[in-house]
Amino acid sequence: MKSLTLLAVMTALLLPVAMFAQPPAQAPPPPCVPAGPSGNVQYVCGHMAPEDLVLVPGSEWVVASSYGGTGGVRIVNVRTKATTLAYPSAAAKEQQDTKMYSACPGPPDAAQKAMFTTHGLALREGKDSVHTLYVVNHNKRESIEVFELNVKVSPPVLTWIGCVVAPDPIGLNEVLPLPDGGFIGTDFLARGDANARAKMSAGEVNGALWEWHPGKGWTKIPGSEASGANGLEISKDGRWLYVAAWGNQKFFRMSYGQAQVKREEIALPFRPDNVRWAPDGKLYVTGQGGVGQMQTTNIVKIDPDTLKVTEIRTEPNTAGFGAGTVTVQIGKELWVGSYRGDRIAIFPAQ
Repeated sequence: MKSLTLLAVMTALLLPVAMFAQPPAQAPPPPCVPAGPSGNVQYVCGHMAPEDLVLVPGSEWVVASSYGGTGGVRIVNVRTKATTLAYPSAAAKEQQDTKMYSACPGPPDAAQKAMFTTHGLALREGKDSVHTLYVVNHNKRESIEVFELNVKVSPPVLTWIGCVVAPDPIGLNEVLPLPDGGFIGTDFLARGDANARAKMSAGEVNGALWEWHPGKGWTKIPGSEASGANGLEISKDGRWLYVAAWGNQKFFRMSYGQAQVKREEIALPFRPDNVRWAPDGKLYVTGQGGVGQMQTTNIVKIDPDTLKVTEIRTEPNTAGFGAGTVTVQIGKELWVGSYRGDRIAIFPAQ
């Protein structure tokens, strides 16, 4: 591991905006071999763009979103690497909590389930191995879909319990649970604007953080404006938010629930995507550097107090895996998701 140098940061920031356009369509990936070594990487197969991952505490399960294909929510056994479609599925249940989610129009209909595009994930730990799972959904309605996750059975079972529809033109990316049953969502990309992505990719401040509370609805968090607000985490005491700004390659922390907004921001030499806590109390930030054939998956750790950045891995795109978006550490392994492809990559933790 080595600290990122100021020169590297400045060099990346000076590159033309066009260098960071979305990569062109890729050739079909090679056959996926479950947990089969390919250099220093192994794979978990059977996924469709596993953009976000969340580790279920005290268990042997990881939940994965599906940002491509027909979508869905998948659950992976970390020991066997077997993956199961948990929703929509025959085993899944639906039982709306009409008190908490009274404005929700009902469970996803058949058309939504046929193309249930999922993005950011978050988990609120519960009791007796029953947790609450929050899922960003983009199909038919822009919403946070809420599930009860029962890991007392194997494989775990999801029960849909409600939804919160985002107001126009918010385009959600990540979700973060709050103690009262509410949550914070990142407004990544406005819907209905054909030029929104180009402007955001050029670094334009285009969104912010929005919070939702039961009985109160949505409100924008003051001082949270960002260019492509993406990954999000919160400090253990609930006083600080940590935010990845994909559009202008920034990462910032800001105070939350305090009278005066405090905000500190740093630049990164890649587009930061999702943010996840590491076992050592630092933050894994994962994203994409370069463009096209030169694109890389970049993983760093950021100290939540000093914002010091330490490089963990920079992996070139391959036919098997690229465009990394999230990292969760499981023992001595780093599980990395992507917004494309058909697999989760596993790298050794350094």
